[in-house]
Amino acid sequence: MGEPFGNISWDDFRLIKAIADARGLPGAAAQLGLNHSTVFRRLGQVEQALGTTLFERHRSGYVLTPVGEEMVELATRLDDDITGFTRKVAGRTISPAGELRVTTNDSLLIHLLTPLFAKFQRECPDVRLDVVLSNEPLNLSKRDADVAIRATDNPPETLVGRRVARIAWALYGRAADFPRPGQPAFDELVDRPWVSLGDNLATLKAVRFVRQHVAPERIVYRINTVLGLAEAVESGIGIGHLPCFIGDVRPTLVRLAPPDPDFAADLWLLIHPDLRQSARVRVLLDYLAGEIGRSRPLFEGDLPLASVSAAEATAAQ
Repeated sequence: MGEPFGNISWDDFRLIKAIADARGLPGAAAQLGLNHSTVFRRLGQVEQALGTTLFERHRSGYVLTPVGEEMVELATRLDDDITGFTRKVAGRTISPAGELRVTTNDSLLIHLLTPLFAKFQRECPDVRLDVVLSNEPLNLSKRDADVAIRATDNPPETLVGRRVARIAWALYGRAADFPRPGQPAFDELVDRPWVSLGDNLATLKAVRFVRQHVAPERIVYRINTVLGLAEAVESGIGIGHLPCFIGDVRPTLVRLAPPDPDFAADLWLLIHPDLRQSARVRVLLDYLAGEIGRSRPLFEGDLPLASVSAAEATAAQ
């Protein structure tokens, strides 16, 4: 006599977990790349094979039964084990080849990383880069990404990495609006229109400073990306704080105050510990650390403005 549940496979566990996560069939179908009818049919087959229902069908969605909850818990453990295994295998790769998923934000990508990635791929053509743009931390333990390039003073304790620069911030305005030489006093600026970052980046010290020292009605424009903030300042919407490596390379902008050390944040290259021995991870981190290190004065706001264009041209080579 065969095993009663011999027809239950890992794909069935994935199916049930997807339905539970999405609380319904349409979302699970989209997540798994299947159509709705296939998910409905396969759910029925799993429940028939187990001889029990796994979900209660409510108008608000699919709710797990106790048996369904046990199955999802097991599916989660299996997923973690499989992910851990593949991560360790990736960490033992001995040659710099294969795919690397890198997560960063748009401002770092546009103003720093794209020319560096181009040069890296000319030197290491067997490494394929998959770049994911996000201001939110991805789960490196789940292999959402292999390498995270982030500005933070508090990198997750579960990750390892390298601190490659300190990113300075300063207050900028459109040069055409400030034709007189010298930097005006803050009291002269507080009643001007200001631009700032949105709630998703409200923990940044520069954002908190604006909220504490500028009247709400003077903050005329908010946006959820640093790159968009730079565009707003350059367009004359208002004055605002920017990283120096972005503000200093735009000739139409002028610093209205020196960099504030309290606003600065470290730039990190972060990976999961299991990937420390991966050849393709090591070669990318070594390359980026060296290239970024050569541009540290620009990041830290110490580069004389006349030298900015030369440094930017060198980084792009």
